[in-house]
Amino acid sequence: MDYVIYNNQIVPKDSVHISMEDRGYNFGDGIYEVIRIYNGTPYTMEEHYERFSNSAKKLEMTLPYPIETFYMLTEQLIRKNEIRDGLFYLQYTRAVAPRNHLYERNMEGVVTAFTREVPLNIKDQSEGIAVIATDDIRWLRCDIKTINLLGNTMALRKAADNKCSEAILHRNHLVTECAASNVFIVKDKKVYTHPATNLILNGITRQLVLHIANELGLELFEQPFTLEHLMDADEVFITNTNVEIAPVISISGDISNHYSIGPITRKLQSSFTERKINALTK
Repeated sequence: MDYVIYNNQIVPKDSVHISMEDRGYNFGDGIYEVIRIYNGTPYTMEEHYERFSNSAKKLEMTLPYPIETFYMLTEQLIRKNEIRDGLFYLQYTRAVAPRNHLYERNMEGVVTAFTREVPLNIKDQSEGIAVIATDDIRWLRCDIKTINLLGNTMALRKAADNKCSEAILHRNHLVTECAASNVFIVKDKKVYTHPATNLILNGITRQLVLHIANELGLELFEQPFTLEHLMDADEVFITNTNVEIAPVISISGDISNHYSIGPITRKLQSSFTERKINALTK
């Protein structure tokens, strides 16, 4: 039997029913997090919940219980479902209330969460991925991890239709991030990525990669770069919870190019794996 979190309890999945008046259903009015599970352990759980709490504050949402309770329920659900290598998905919507665009503050929200056994995508890490470059049509608060992801899903659909794994987004030729990832380029051994402004989600894996790059003594620049810089890059890679670090080997769409999987990408991958193993064996 598959179990889920519903509010403050762990219950059978089939026993949960979501109201038609849930503001998440009607307005996409909610937040979420995805935490990677390695060998039964939620990795960087504290960092994910810190971002979750910040997203709630930015949307004037009141969390129903302390973050420590979220920690406890997360670990309990992983054990209950006997997940070894997979994902934990958490969602919090503002409330169940009569449909009205105007929200009230301090409404009683709805917590749901599930787990899924999903092996790490080693193939994308080792062989790289194809991406498409396309316009960033999302709203201007991409720093909030909201469940309102229509722009992201449309971009990813476009990528899949063009036999690509991810979409790299740009606003007026300035690259922001991807549909479900952050993006980095390497030029002349220097690493570049968009700064953590309202135009991107500050990914947890992104933050780890920045930290690792600093530890390795790499020249690192958090600044916007253009499609032209992207096309002229020596190396390109994406980061997210699901794939960790994946090299980009080709890009199509608004620009077109092919890339080699370079030494800096491989060095970051190796250091990321070493750091993860050390954290999980403590």
